[in-house]
Amino acid sequence: MRGFLASSIGVTCAAALALPLAPPAAASSAARPSNGAVVPAEASVPGSTQSLPLTPTARDRAPGAAEQGVPRRDVRHFSLVGVVWDNPATELHGQVQVRTRATATGTWSDWQELETHNADHAADPGSAESTSGRVRGATAPLWVGESDGVEVRVRAESTPENPGAATTTARAAGPAPLAASPLPAGMRLELVDPGAGTGPAAAPGAEDGPRTAVTTAESAEAVAASAVNAGLAPLGATEIPALNRAQTEAALLSAGAGALTTEQRAKPYIGPRPGITTRRGWGANENLREKKFVYTKKVKAAFVHHSATGNNYTCKQAPSVIRSIYRYHVNSMGWRDVGYNFLVDKCGKIYEGRAGGVSKAVLGAHTMGFNSNSMGIAVLGTYGSKKPSSAAVKAIAKLTAWKLGLYGMNPRGKTYLKSGGGNLYRKGKNVRLNVISGHRDGFATSCPGKKLYAKLGTSRSTAAKYQGR
Repeated sequence: MRGFLASSIGVTCAAALALPLAPPAAASSAARPSNGAVVPAEASVPGSTQSLPLTPTARDRAPGAAEQGVPRRDVRHFSLVGVVWDNPATELHGQVQVRTRATATGTWSDWQELETHNADHAADPGSAESTSGRVRGATAPLWVGESDGVEVRVRAESTPENPGAATTTARAAGPAPLAASPLPAGMRLELVDPGAGTGPAAAPGAEDGPRTAVTTAESAEAVAASAVNAGLAPLGATEIPALNRAQTEAALLSAGAGALTTEQRAKPYIGPRPGITTRRGWGANENLREKKFVYTKKVKAAFVHHSATGNNYTCKQAPSVIRSIYRYHVNSMGWRDVGYNFLVDKCGKIYEGRAGGVSKAVLGAHTMGFNSNSMGIAVLGTYGSKKPSSAAVKAIAKLTAWKLGLYGMNPRGKTYLKSGGGNLYRKGKNVRLNVISGHRDGFATSCPGKKLYAKLGTSRSTAAKYQGR
């Protein structure tokens, strides 16, 4: 973000950099016109984003309340919604509700609420990603399934006017008058269609010979995103295969011999590498993100998140949910790539997140203030009141046992990270954290939800066992 984004203890989570950022990608699917018209999404790539301006409504029923929205209307197909606004340093104090019409049945949903405090999922303050000039404030996105109708309302919360100036006499006379918190400027409703995904290129036929040339910019970016996982899987692979313990230890000693500690060489505490669906596997359009990969020095900690996108998805739909989050992070919020390093669905399947290589220390935008020397794992869903599946909790353990093991970290241990600035710790403070932490440990937020946070102890102990500790 351009400046430090203060956030209250009650904020919730949804969903970072030294290199100069490129101009907005030509593939950006929805420009924001001043006349309020919807700009058609790009036709040359799968997926699209419709961007609708919010306008004042006539629903000002409470004293001093302010409300904006989009009246019920037909739209092109979409599956994920969110609201964005111009200034990322401005918080939305109020309630955002949406209802949608299912394409398959024509039935309108009940009103559903979007998480309004989403700034804690972000690049570190002052980083190249946060100061690019492209970043916008945003709610968490919500997965609603394939829909073709929408209505949204945003209502500012009401607060007492000048509460500190009230006298004893005034208080005795009755409550202070209410005033509406101003809503952020430039609010727009983002409707994301994940498309069918890019999918892997067809294998060459026998008469074609080996395919070695890259013929388009899009395929060049896809090759680059795949090539950084060389040594783990063939170029263009949709899945990085799982290894057993012996294979994983052998790979570690072979690939990282020069960088390993004496302890790692003597006894490589590392969990078996789990199977990981690559970006190509979940259908990432590599033209959306910025081209460069940005790294941090090492991975000393893992921050666990929930995506806050709701739980109404099937495991078969998980790749579509991820493509939607990716497009929302990049095109709607202005980030350089999806913010998380890994994502996990309710069936325990693990997905590659931000591009740069699953075994590498890729700099993410997941935990404001603590993106350096860490990784972010988002479990798809919302886990404030709903328990995460045992498969998802086990997947966190498998992933951290392997990835933290590459860097010699004990999942049951503690480590120190230097804060990049946030609402819990000032910039520059060395903070002692669990090696496997929840988002709320580094930022005042409810993420990863009460129920998922309660399971992190299980993930720590299980990950340590997978490492042979």
